Amino acid sequence: MDKLLIGDNQFFGVNHMSEEKARAQAMRFQKIEAVIDVLDSAYDAGVRTFMCTTHDRIGLVADHVRANPDRYPDFTFFPCMPYAHKYANAVTEDGMIGALKRFLPNEGLLNAAIRGGMSIARKDVEGIATLLIDAEMKMFRNLATPVIWLQNVVVDLLLGLGFNEAFRIFANHVKTRYNAEPGFITMNMPRLLDVLEDLGIDNPIVCSNINKVGFRMSGGIEAYVDALTNRKFRAVAMSVFASGAIRPDEAIEWVCSLPNIESIVFGASSAGNIRATRDLVEKHWRK
Repeated sequence: MDKLLIGDNQFFGVNHMSEEKARAQAMRFQKIEAVIDVLDSAYDAGVRTFMCTTHDRIGLVADHVRANPDRYPDFTFFPCMPYAHKYANAVTEDGMIGALKRFLPNEGLLNAAIRGGMSIARKDVEGIATLLIDAEMKMFRNLATPVIWLQNVVVDLLLGLGFNEAFRIFANHVKTRYNAEPGFITMNMPRLLDVLEDLGIDNPIVCSNINKVGFRMSGGIEAYVDALTNRKFRAVAMSVFASGAIRPDEAIEWVCSLPNIESIVFGASSAGNIRATRDLVEKHWRK
């Protein structure tokens, strides 16, 4: 993984501190050209990995990258799934059958349909889950996706329910079908690490909030630092600025001082902010 990954919250009006900023960003990025302009700035600044949801509009970005291979020879996607609103909207617009047709992969349509039908008949959670993963990955065909993430809304729900086997199902399918590494996003990193260790998922990739003020870090800063120091996993830090509560230089310096940080994912909506974050990471990384 690269040291620095660019995320997509800013493109869809997600801001955990300010609804006003969220609305402004959502308006600004209504046209996909505005999103691509920011990604071009990131790519030209050396940030080549886009950690993104499977929102329908990301499919337009994927189409653009696929259509311009000379412009983006090293562009990498880190898909994060599922994007729940997409399914709800599709059922509302097209009905259940229409939604199924929309999301089924083009290749292996019969296989996917049979797999889904048999799964439903047998109440086979594994078959249904792998079918949904394939549906989410449809937009990234023929693109580099070396890490595929399970979103925190699902990870933390599964943790709460105790349905730990789902993590093994996800990890195995991502590895065997896509030759990719599974990643897990969570708001409770210490708890997730316990579960993944019990499942035998060795040296997992885990993305969680890691910031100096403990913003959205379930379990507290001390538990996170202890895990980073003593547990075997690859950590990706998000929300390092705590949605603007910490000055950028202070935030990056603190995160980069921690052990076992593999990457930092950040959101930015201008070339200047992208370059500034890149320069801070270069300044403090492994200092």
